[in-house]
Amino acid sequence: MSSSASGEGKDEGVLTPSQLSTFHKQGYLIIPDALPASTVSSLLSKTHSLLSNMDLTTHPMTKFSTGGSDGQDHVGDAYFLESGDKVRFFFEEDAFDSSGNLTKPKHRAINKIGHYLHGLSPPFASLLAKSPNDKDFIPEMKARPAQVARSLGFKDPRCLQSMVICKQPEIGGAVPPHQDSTFLYTDPPSAVGFWYALEDATLENGCLSFLPGSHLWAPIEKRLVRKAGLNEGTVMVENDGARFPPGEEYGVDKKPEHEGEYVPGEVKAGSLVLIHGNLLHKSEKNLSQKGRIIYTFHVIEGGEGRVYDERNWLQPPGEGFTRLFA
Repeated sequence: MSSSASGEGKDEGVLTPSQLSTFHKQGYLIIPDALPASTVSSLLSKTHSLLSNMDLTTHPMTKFSTGGSDGQDHVGDAYFLESGDKVRFFFEEDAFDSSGNLTKPKHRAINKIGHYLHGLSPPFASLLAKSPNDKDFIPEMKARPAQVARSLGFKDPRCLQSMVICKQPEIGGAVPPHQDSTFLYTDPPSAVGFWYALEDATLENGCLSFLPGSHLWAPIEKRLVRKAGLNEGTVMVENDGARFPPGEEYGVDKKPEHEGEYVPGEVKAGSLVLIHGNLLHKSEKNLSQKGRIIYTFHVIEGGEGRVYDERNWLQPPGEGFTRLFA
């Protein structure tokens, strides 16, 4: 873990000046022990229950693909595109043989579960509880999402794309360098990822790696959008909107002569990693015998001056994306 991008707040939610400085400079922030052990255990238990109870007989056997470097073969069938208000299961690409048969038991074959866990699953929804008056409030939780969003300057933060990523032993797929705002685009960009380790994430099992400071100079050049028609798949296209969030600190002219090296983010279970939507980050394949289950969601600005349009692959449920300040 990079000590320069970690920190601990003084209370349960508001980021300290030091933490804010680290996030703005590096583009990511590691907060150890954000979740108490009891919550980590509860989320893992719910994850295992979901995996065990998944019905293969009604599943279209959709495999999840990040699309490689150009994103052109990113998963995009109806099962995927209609998952924004549901809990659905997506397989690891390497969980099948050449004939399309599963080579692993189902609980060891799923890449991720998404994309509305925060709306449909109480254990995951509890992470958004803001006060003791809220149902399933977690007293020992640090860095509550609503307060973190407020610290980062959000006016009307909306939660979307909640998912468990399993990074299965032996077959957990690599994720190439990418920027989250490519997939959850607002004009101008505003996405921030909230990434919770439910198991230790290490170099051995495919932890995240970050290119520190790249959020300041790496533009959102492309977007993953829906093809013509409601459920016709996805395609990566040139971004004709704003490529950076507002601010003089951003721009391609801020790119240093030497980009630097990716820094691994090894973290313990219970840690929270905040990830700027323009930050380049990646993870390697998990070839070990250890899993790497995490829970993640994203927050975008829903207030005036930001546009989340109908071209984005993920569309809001009928009630809209979940407000954090409601």
